[in-house]
Amino acid sequence: MYPYTEEDFEYTELTPTYRADLRNATNQGLDKFINANLVSDWSQLTWKDVGKPYEVKNFSKDRLEWETEHQQTMPVKTSWEYFNKAFHELFITDVPVELSAKKKALKKSFKQFDFKEVKSGIGDLVQLSLWNYAHRIEDGVWDPRGKRALFERLDVKNPRILFLGAAEGYEAMQLHAMYPGGEVVMVDYDEFCKTDRFGKFPTTYPFLGSNPQTGSPKVWYKDQMNITYLVEDIRNLEFGKEFDIVLSVGLLEHVPDQHKPEILDMHRRFVKPNGYMIMTTPRNQFKSRMYYRVMAEIMNHTYRELMDIRQMGLYVYEHGFDIVRHGYIKVHNGIVARER
Repeated sequence: MYPYTEEDFEYTELTPTYRADLRNATNQGLDKFINANLVSDWSQLTWKDVGKPYEVKNFSKDRLEWETEHQQTMPVKTSWEYFNKAFHELFITDVPVELSAKKKALKKSFKQFDFKEVKSGIGDLVQLSLWNYAHRIEDGVWDPRGKRALFERLDVKNPRILFLGAAEGYEAMQLHAMYPGGEVVMVDYDEFCKTDRFGKFPTTYPFLGSNPQTGSPKVWYKDQMNITYLVEDIRNLEFGKEFDIVLSVGLLEHVPDQHKPEILDMHRRFVKPNGYMIMTTPRNQFKSRMYYRVMAEIMNHTYRELMDIRQMGLYVYEHGFDIVRHGYIKVHNGIVARER
């Protein structure tokens, strides 16, 4: 039932849809995966020093066509529903099989001098090849070793973890594996995230964590975890300050500045005194800008910014959090903070 055990430590394998990575089970020497402590004193940093985030403005054709048809800006919830369905298709694609099929179709279009199909086929092939590199080869989307580096050394035991805007819930499952014995509550207002993005997350995916009895490394799987998934707008949650960790991944950058305080207040509202707020956002780097340009038809249905870690940290610091750890991993910025 479970394909990997502790005997498979230091092993990595490419499946048709993702990379299984069991390397560095003891989390030693992870500094090369996260470059922390770029800012020694956040109180001295200003927006004049760091500038504002880069806004991704090339929206998908689906969004533009919807707005033309309805003569209005696509509502935020609708844009997320479009994005979740499009993005999920990549996660469930058998990439080697689909790459082979697209190459054969492109070759056929060339032979038939069907240049419209050639143009479309090249675009599809480039997108899938980029996804293959980013997700399967580099493992930059889930980035288990980088995420473990960000999550290590938290002072928690049997933690309650709240994941805001959870999508498939990857990061909360990684946290739960590292700090087992507690509970995860995932929240997203798109039901598709519960039924498909999380519901169809591979039960064979191995999470490296710890054994609560021995403290030694252990392999965990989704169906071994204590997870509740709520379909709800996070603004309507009735929890109090009862979670040891409040987590969001790729949430802060999806709203312009006037709404960022509300996003940060949602974390503050639910975290225990001296609990942890953990956030990640996509990095503002050349390859990320190119990724969102090439993948626009799949990725760009929503408002989106790319930040550097100083910009992200300044939002967090200015809204009442002290930053415990900050840095960047392969394609994400990461911050661990506590309410000030």
